[in-house]
Amino acid sequence: MRFPWGTTADLPTIGTEIDALRGLDVEGGPGARLRVARERGDAFRGEFASTGTPDSVVTCDLVTLPYPTRFGLFRASRAISPFLSITNRMLVIRWQDRVLLFEPSDHEMGRYTPYFDDLSARTPGFVERRVVKSHGTVPGHLARLGIAPEDVDYLMFDHLHTQDLRRWIGTSGSAAFFPNAKVIVQRDELAALAELHPLQKPWYQPETYRDVPAEAFLPIDGSVVLGPGVAVVKTPGHVFGNQSLVLNTSTGIWVSSENVIAAEALVPEHSALPGLASWARRWQQEVVLNANTVETTADQYNSIVLEKTLADPSQADPRFPQFFPSSELTGAWTNPGTTPTFSHGRIVH
Repeated sequence: MRFPWGTTADLPTIGTEIDALRGLDVEGGPGARLRVARERGDAFRGEFASTGTPDSVVTCDLVTLPYPTRFGLFRASRAISPFLSITNRMLVIRWQDRVLLFEPSDHEMGRYTPYFDDLSARTPGFVERRVVKSHGTVPGHLARLGIAPEDVDYLMFDHLHTQDLRRWIGTSGSAAFFPNAKVIVQRDELAALAELHPLQKPWYQPETYRDVPAEAFLPIDGSVVLGPGVAVVKTPGHVFGNQSLVLNTSTGIWVSSENVIAAEALVPEHSALPGLASWARRWQQEVVLNANTVETTADQYNSIVLEKTLADPSQADPRFPQFFPSSELTGAWTNPGTTPTFSHGRIVH
């Protein structure tokens, strides 16, 4: 298969494949796959703790921005506000002299994603300045942590919506900010970028990948362990090549992705957000999806249940799992009815 930036078919991959999570796409339809996801998730959860823990995990806030309520809380919310706020955060994970950046979004360039670019064009400047808040940049956070750009080994995103990687990995005409970093990505998502479906087009910036080096990618096919207490689990649905970061820490196992925007979306029965608990009961739904795309909704549902199966209960409130949304629901006075019942805010390890 050819891609806009060249071929990735012969590129090296990374990690040790997770046998327990191989072949989740079984015959029998989405209901059978849901059952298998629970069973295999339980099996891997029991194995994963034995891999150890990373040396450290640090959370860095990047940007808070508006997001449609009907996307972030699917059909469940009864909030009167058409928008809610989400805070995008980067995780810095270190183990055995390795440095992984999870969700190192270049949010200054991400604003040109077609959906957000259109939203910005229709929003008065004084309103945008009140609802979009920058907390820091990737280079600024790394400087504060004493991490040099050349010390970063891996960049990883749960998916490539909104991401423009050119400043990070360079192009044929510009140097990379992270000269030694490789992007860990599911091969399925690279394939999708080559020829986007109309449902995908508002959320990607495919033209920004046309001149980046193919060798900057480490494509993987499925779920792998990267190091002690660090794994990538394939969680398709939100996009075809969605993936989740799984960490074993001093408080137990965490899972991070953007499949949902709040921990309570995995346990809506405990949510005080208007509508969530009653909607889940009425429709017999176990989780509330982040559904700005509906590429394969049943697969996304199953992936969220897998994430829920893997995550340990929060020590702060055991009703909620240690699921850390890469873009977490954040309360704001401008968005009545969307203040989360429970927030993690950060991972400490």
